[in-house]
Amino acid sequence: MSRYVVAIDQGTTSTRAILFDHTGIPVASGRREHRQIFPQSGWVEHDAIEIRDNTFEVLAEALTAAGANPDDIAAVGITNQRETTVIWDRLSGEPIANAIVWQDTRTQDLVDRLAADGGVDRFRAQTGLPLATYFSATKIAWLLDSVAGARARAEAGELAFGTTDSWLLWNLTGGVDGGVHATDVTNASRTLLMDLATLSWDDDLLAAFGIPRALVPDIRSSSEIYGTAIAPLAGVPIAGILGDQQAATFGQAAFDAGGSKNTYGTGNFLIANTGTQIVHSANGLITTVAYQLGAEAPRYALEGSIAVTGSLIQWLRDNLGFFEKSADVEPLALSVPDTGGVAFVPAFSGLFAPYWRPDARGAILGLTRFATKAHIARAALEAVALQTVDVLDAAGADLPAPIAELRVDGGMAANDTLMQFQADVLGMPVVRPEVIETTALGAAYAAGLAVGFWASRDELRANWREDRRWEPTMDAGERAERMRIWRKAVTRTFDWVDPTPRVE
Repeated sequence: MSRYVVAIDQGTTSTRAILFDHTGIPVASGRREHRQIFPQSGWVEHDAIEIRDNTFEVLAEALTAAGANPDDIAAVGITNQRETTVIWDRLSGEPIANAIVWQDTRTQDLVDRLAADGGVDRFRAQTGLPLATYFSATKIAWLLDSVAGARARAEAGELAFGTTDSWLLWNLTGGVDGGVHATDVTNASRTLLMDLATLSWDDDLLAAFGIPRALVPDIRSSSEIYGTAIAPLAGVPIAGILGDQQAATFGQAAFDAGGSKNTYGTGNFLIANTGTQIVHSANGLITTVAYQLGAEAPRYALEGSIAVTGSLIQWLRDNLGFFEKSADVEPLALSVPDTGGVAFVPAFSGLFAPYWRPDARGAILGLTRFATKAHIARAALEAVALQTVDVLDAAGADLPAPIAELRVDGGMAANDTLMQFQADVLGMPVVRPEVIETTALGAAYAAGLAVGFWASRDELRANWREDRRWEPTMDAGERAERMRIWRKAVTRTFDWVDPTPRVE
């Protein structure tokens, strides 16, 4: 009898494989980082071949660590960095270029041209999304127009597009030898090409971006058998796909309207489940698909997407050399009692929710001769929490009932100092589960439900266990002053990027 479900967590900085048992506890894992490629300012790329190879390696590593073989595995689930765009040759299996990462801003000119007719909300009613470089459609268009011969080959059906879930699914099910070209509704909802109501590719949207229908994958539910894996999991069904933030929400057992979570990863992402109702935000959030199980009605969500949080700490580590390990940010920040008047707005890719200001850029403000790297580190850590207040405030204005407590997960949720400050500036409890690997867990849950490893969502709810809770200790006056200073700093980053002169 199968003992485990495997989750592949293909993230922005690394790829992991985690084996979960029936209680939702991780029992073994493998992990590989991949390169972050920055060819020029605003460009962020990944090597899709490196990601593919790492995936096979971490699967083998996790199986070895558990002393398991394919007979022990009931199913495989995939969760992935969303929006990151891969286009590959169906015959050779080779990508036509590096993957363009969700943080990449090279397509702003195309966004501006499309927004000239109808504004940034031109496609929001159909897709739930504003026009932004964040989403996949403009990245696909850029690759088709920038790689020699790509557009003609795409129109001839020789090329395939996918977010990294599709790329991995295709390779894990055989690649050039019968690989399955599909995605799920959560990832498709991040492309600017899927109609939220019909859950299908929209011909008008494809035409607006100049993308041939032959290029895009089939859209499937988040929990069904897509195909069968090759070695090292030969014969195991691949049965779950969820974009990373939707997977984390599923792993937090936030299955119904009113459920929510905030993930602290490369960026921060708040998702608030709105059930079967499509809710359009009036306050800068986006509308997305939360999940769909088989033939069930889809569940939708509002999302507050923040581009730079964990990657800000990596930037302090790698670019400025403030410390050797990301975990060292906490003791460095705690070596000073406050930020010394320093504010740090990490608008490295512009500002996402709730501002949607592509013209913004990162800024460290309030510097004096008194400021040290410890003050900057503390300001960076606080910026993670302050950005989250902005999206929670927006969600509170959009939702019929307020969020009473914030469930948290992701790597930075292990930082106790950050979690206490988050509770303080939110003025609400912050709750961390025992298993903070909720992104991988959500993908495992989706796959396990499809094959009967778990019988129902009620069984998954029973698996959720609280680890720690932080209650706010900051008084309302100080909280309001912190947010006033933060929002003043945010406005100072606006209009830094000058508009590109239009050539007539």
